[in-house]
Amino acid sequence: MSTDTARRVPTALLFAAAVLIWGTTWHAILYQLAESTPEFGVTLRFAIAGLLVLVVAAWRGEAVRRPWREHGVLALQGLFMYSLSYLCVYHAERHVPSGLVAVGYSASPLLAGLGGWWLWRTPVSRRFVAGGVLGVLGVAAIFAPELGATGQRERADLGLLFTAAAVALSAVGALAASRNGRLGLPFWTALGWGLLWGAAASALLLLASGQALELPSAPSWWLSLAYLAVAGTVVAFACFLALQQRLGPGPAATIGVMTPVVALAVSALFEGYRPAPLAWAGVALAIAGNVLMLRRA
Repeated sequence: MSTDTARRVPTALLFAAAVLIWGTTWHAILYQLAESTPEFGVTLRFAIAGLLVLVVAAWRGEAVRRPWREHGVLALQGLFMYSLSYLCVYHAERHVPSGLVAVGYSASPLLAGLGGWWLWRTPVSRRFVAGGVLGVLGVAAIFAPELGATGQRERADLGLLFTAAAVALSAVGALAASRNGRLGLPFWTALGWGLLWGAAASALLLLASGQALELPSAPSWWLSLAYLAVAGTVVAFACFLALQQRLGPGPAATIGVMTPVVALAVSALFEGYRPAPLAWAGVALAIAGNVLMLRRA
């Protein structure tokens, strides 16, 4: 999706696609963790996605070969947005419920918005902050039962630490991607190289850890990998980065508030989760917070 193409796609459609896809990836990650380590899954996911994106870039006529000075900023984006943050997500889901990790990501809009204000003085209104607080409260209400059960789980403290690290690293990656957009780097080429740099960083960590490099045989692992690489990475990140160029890092990060709402529906359908009345109230709060953040002055 080039900048010109992004302008032709309605904002609501970009937002809905990213939310629906990322809202289902929380469940797909569980199939990866059942058969492989986080480092192995993240490396293959972003390596496949990066190659696919560069093929798209070449097909669109973008200059895929970039000067080495540009690779420095692309590697920074890849390290934080596609490697370290996702490794923390995968490790967090090994210790705490996936919904709790989603709760942590509801803080992304506030972190990205405040970070954009601090670095580039991107305006952040009181309405935006109020909406972000409503979103955090709403998602917390949705997963309140899981929050209460976390203390009974072994190494729950480690899961919470990984969750907090994932949110912070993701916010840094989003700000790096926003800066790359301001530099005028080609859309698909920047995304593809960022993904490949993220895969390379994850591969180095995989090799350093001495983990066995064995390909899983379970069909569920391969199907989930394909979904995470193509839909969960190529399509969803293209929508997100297009939104970030259009709206700014803060408003675009409101996707992180709505994805847990979709994750709630997926859990109800495939994991036997039955939402309590408090969860429905949380859905209403999260939606209200998004409306408040996205509404123009």
